[in-house]
Amino acid sequence: MVTKNENDKLAVLIDADNAQPSIIEGLMDEIAIYGVASVKRIYGDWTTTKHSSWKNELLEHSINPIQQFTYTTGKNAVDSTLIIDAMDLLYTEKLDGFCIISSDSDFTRLAQRIREEGLKVYGFGEEKTPLPFIAACDKFIYTENLRKDEKEEDSKRYQSISKKPTSRQLKGNTKLVNLLRTAVEDSADDDGWALLSAVGENIVKRRPDFDPRSYGCKKLGELVETIDLFEIDKKAQNGSNKGFTIYIKDKRNLNKK
Repeated sequence: MVTKNENDKLAVLIDADNAQPSIIEGLMDEIAIYGVASVKRIYGDWTTTKHSSWKNELLEHSINPIQQFTYTTGKNAVDSTLIIDAMDLLYTEKLDGFCIISSDSDFTRLAQRIREEGLKVYGFGEEKTPLPFIAACDKFIYTENLRKDEKEEDSKRYQSISKKPTSRQLKGNTKLVNLLRTAVEDSADDDGWALLSAVGENIVKRRPDFDPRSYGCKKLGELVETIDLFEIDKKAQNGSNKGFTIYIKDKRNLNKK
């Protein structure tokens, strides 16, 4: 949904005070979708036992721990160090984007500043992340969707329903229905058909935190098929059966040519 380039050089900056080791495997897999993690740093006070659970993960994924002492209670020196490092990297390294892993709104202006320089910003944080930080990113991924342990109970989405929601349950989400229909309408040609990838790009521009996994589906195409509000047309690419270009159309407009 965001323009991806597997060769993009990315700086991965993790706020250890606002991230958990349980996300790291899923996090690195997700980042690999958007580019190469050329710089990997995590910030915290490593003189305490607070972050001891990170040790094995840092070694396995070659993440460089940056020491920041806690000088004063109630003041987050880690945030300041991460921001200073990010600005140094912005002007001294040839990077294509930044991955900021935190649920802290203090990084909102940092994300804005990086984007002003024409670089991409991918945010990763919990569902409690304040909206200003989410909106400041090109793409925001909830870390609840990245945990490999299916026994995690942090996410409260769909607690009263099955893991994969039904069409009826999805249709009951008015915000989701309106988001999908608006994106299709804005991306559609004169006949009402919209390229699925274009719909995805339109959605992320409106909602950087949009993720089909938040609705029990792996991909946007699966979500569109499950919600059953759109006609789906798969066309083989260059006459091949190995790949398809997918178009969708609001079923309310099926009578239109």
